[in-house]
Amino acid sequence: MDRIAVIPGDGVGPEVVAESRKVLDFISACDPGVAFAFDEFPWGTDYYLKTGEMMPADGLDQLSGYDAILFGAVGSPRVADHITLRQLLFRIRQGFDQYVNLRPVRLLDGVRSPLADRASSDVDMIFVREGTEGEYAGLGDRIYQGTDRDLALQTAVFSRRGVERVIRWSFDLARQEGRSLTSVSKGNALQYSGVLWDEVFAEVRTEYPDVEAGQLLVDAAAMFMVMDPGRFGVVVASNLYGDILTDLGAAIMGGMGLAPSASLNPGCRFPSTFEPIHGSAPDIAGKSVCNPVGSIWSTALMLEHLGHRAWGEALQRAIGLAVASPATRTSDLGGFASTRQAGDVIVELLDRVR
Repeated sequence: MDRIAVIPGDGVGPEVVAESRKVLDFISACDPGVAFAFDEFPWGTDYYLKTGEMMPADGLDQLSGYDAILFGAVGSPRVADHITLRQLLFRIRQGFDQYVNLRPVRLLDGVRSPLADRASSDVDMIFVREGTEGEYAGLGDRIYQGTDRDLALQTAVFSRRGVERVIRWSFDLARQEGRSLTSVSKGNALQYSGVLWDEVFAEVRTEYPDVEAGQLLVDAAAMFMVMDPGRFGVVVASNLYGDILTDLGAAIMGGMGLAPSASLNPGCRFPSTFEPIHGSAPDIAGKSVCNPVGSIWSTALMLEHLGHRAWGEALQRAIGLAVASPATRTSDLGGFASTRQAGDVIVELLDRVR
């Protein structure tokens, strides 16, 4: 039995997580070889406003015994974003050494990309974003606040160990998938961190002569994602660059509501986290109009991570069928389905394709 910690979080988080739970309940009901046990944790903005913390001091200890974490969203206009994000999601990612943030960018059949004349075969990338250090390491200071000398220092951390392990993981993925690998950095301007990243990539590259590999500066990568998205297979980037480029990728694939992610601890020493990348969207929370596909697709990644690959692949096929018609997709994709209806359709289609 797989033990799943559920953190619905803020905004639309509880709505999309409910649809993911619906899928998992269906799978466990019809497959005697798969079972899930869920425990829900009420952490998020409401918890912060009551207690002064986004999660308890022993929160990581509470989560450590689970096989995976199903996460909804975090963020609210009532609390500054750097508090909600750092004290919950970043604390989990860094505390559980989830150094691989996996983000597929794929245009599904029937979904219109803002890029003119692009078909699903043109947009099929896998981003590997380093998840524990880089620009989001959280080191720095503010001094002389309230004066004209106000100064902010934000220190990016790039360790050889941290860079090498995420690049090596990306090469392994590219080899496994039969894809090319592109490393994204800014070594021409960042003479320390960028150069270290590029040096490590060049060193690891020699161990994978069978993988087509290349490098791009981050600004060029953003341009080519728009002009020629088909050139990318697997892309590896630092925390900040991966974050920005995958939001662009979500737009290219049709919208933020579709985009999944997995924050992985590859050695499985700690649980990994699975969440959509769309955020809490407080303006539409509670209206049952949010798109559950990002969460359900993240759940498919969770199923594969837990060893239920056939179910994960079947769920991705069901998602593709569900979004192909306006009648079965949500309004952000020009459809007519509510959040619950969209989730119900995916379950029905999963029953057909499994």
